[in-house]
Amino acid sequence: MLRREARLRREYLYRKAQEDRLRTIEDKKQKLKGALEENRLLPSEVRKDALELQKLLEFDDEGAEGVSSHMDDEYKWAGVEDPKVMVTTSRDPSSRLRMFSKELKLMFPGAQRMNRGNHEINGLVRACKANNVTDLVIVHETRGRPDGLVVCHLPFGPTAYFTLYNVVMRHDVPDIGTMSEAFPHLIFHNFSSRLGTRVSNILKYLFPVPKEDSRRVITFANQEDFISFRHHTYKKTDHKNIEMTEVGPRFEMKLYMIKLGTLDNERTADVEWRHHAFTHTAKKRRFLSVQ
Repeated sequence: MLRREARLRREYLYRKAQEDRLRTIEDKKQKLKGALEENRLLPSEVRKDALELQKLLEFDDEGAEGVSSHMDDEYKWAGVEDPKVMVTTSRDPSSRLRMFSKELKLMFPGAQRMNRGNHEINGLVRACKANNVTDLVIVHETRGRPDGLVVCHLPFGPTAYFTLYNVVMRHDVPDIGTMSEAFPHLIFHNFSSRLGTRVSNILKYLFPVPKEDSRRVITFANQEDFISFRHHTYKKTDHKNIEMTEVGPRFEMKLYMIKLGTLDNERTADVEWRHHAFTHTAKKRRFLSVQ
């Protein structure tokens, strides 16, 4: 199993390196093509290879999709097989964090929850890979208040880090009833940028494809890079109207970082995107939607 995992990892890194090389060649070809069409001097970085690049341009097809991405390998089975999610907590969790992890476990159909105990991250990831777990979800806290969520897609990544705000758990709402375990319909609002599409894919593939008769709805609504999570069920009151009931939990999420790797190699994994809070334009810029 370890040799197979190492081989798959090497193959993935090789394809990713090939992707970077092909993207560099594609960028140079586009610069050369633009310079020729506009009848201006060639950029200095393409002058040395201009003749070879011009030969490659002759074989380009306008209908091609472009260079394939390593993201195709990360989610190549998404939608074909139902995801298998494992939910756990940070070490020595409080009673509120354990309750919150139970609610998250019910939120993902078919998910499993594991008590963290003294297990290390490397051992957790290895165990999840050995049991064909597709996503490892870890929740963190500060003084009994859930404030962090980590979504690690297996076996190659990515790993997304979120900060949680304004968490209202089902345990805080009296007489809320039971939670439906039907496959939910998903609503993603205002994820229009390239990063927004990436984040919506990370969250979307935690859930299986819903059935047509499912009456459970989960909403991820982005507003100024804060993602509001809401969970509802609905029923028809007559042929025109429906009645929606919030079943919880509810919270806001803010993306902090995305890494191109899993939690067991996060020290060496490349950072795909990181939120830089202490810059002059941090409060003005929006990343998950097109401004």
